[in-house]
Amino acid sequence: MIRPAICNELFEGWTLARTCEVVKKLGYEGLEIAPFTLAPRITDFTADQRREARQIIADAGLATVGLHWLLAKTEGFHLTSPAATTRQRTAGYLRALAEATADLGGTLMVLGSPKQRDLAPGVTPEQGLEYAAEVIGAILPALDAAKVDLCLEPLGPAETNFLNSLAEADRLRAALDHPRVKLHLDVKAMSTDPGGTIPELIREYGPEAGHLHAQDPTTLQGPGMGPLDFGPILKAIAASGYAGWTSVEVFDFTPGAEAIASASIGTLRGR
Repeated sequence: MIRPAICNELFEGWTLARTCEVVKKLGYEGLEIAPFTLAPRITDFTADQRREARQIIADAGLATVGLHWLLAKTEGFHLTSPAATTRQRTAGYLRALAEATADLGGTLMVLGSPKQRDLAPGVTPEQGLEYAAEVIGAILPALDAAKVDLCLEPLGPAETNFLNSLAEADRLRAALDHPRVKLHLDVKAMSTDPGGTIPELIREYGPEAGHLHAQDPTTLQGPGMGPLDFGPILKAIAASGYAGWTSVEVFDFTPGAEAIASASIGTLRGR
């Protein structure tokens, strides 16, 4: 059974209350949040504001899924920087994000943010894994305290040069060997993953996955809004035993937020 959620950055310019009202009316069960929609930095979003946002989401009958685009539109943070001070600063900000996730009622964070993890010239993939493991290892106590999972998101080579496949992300997950560190499945990223077809990858990695993003890789709009057939993908999700959220995440907002949200949940519900 699909647990449908949607990412809030699609509703650009909308109030949170209006977003929640429409999302709930369309049949979604959860709302996923990009921190930059709340404040330039999550540390600028006060405790009172967090409580208010959490209440708005709950009053609409929705669950807060968690946060994604964790480092997007920020400066000074980088997962694989060769500079120890940058890595330490990044770990500190990720700890703040974990606390904010819990304050908002969420249970997971998706670590994508491709530009804040790119390997710098001269940094090898192995060094990148070591640096990333150091940063994430430093936040494990904060994840435990917040009861928040960190989901490692592979992204295609057009977006980043680090963690381009589920196999690579799984190496990092295994190296950390912590129950709060999980994999993230993203349909667009899986479309370029050399490890197999999208349904094959879901079946293989679904048991280790903490979250899933759905969209059409060609149009960058919602699931079902392009040439990709989601029938086999939905079957693979069910067969894999994956029981987490399936969040609609789009990058082309042209048809409009409500039209995208409506078409997307129709696909996820098999209509």
